[in-house]
Amino acid sequence: MKFNYYLIILFSLVLIDLSTELRILFDHFTFNSLYFAIGKHPLAFFILFSYPYLYKKIK
Repeated sequence: MKFNYYLIILFSLVLIDLSTELRILFDHFTFNSLYFAIGKHPLAFFILFSYPYLYKKIK
């Protein structure tokens, strides 16, 4: 199996960008915190939600 380093780097950068927001969401989930997390990092959430499509398209 060949690894696609572009997707690995992209996913790791998204997780680094969202690390504090994800920690808050996992500790105390509220819809208000989810709203502000998506509002503060829209591009990171878009990449996170479109990751399966990117994976399928590149493979």
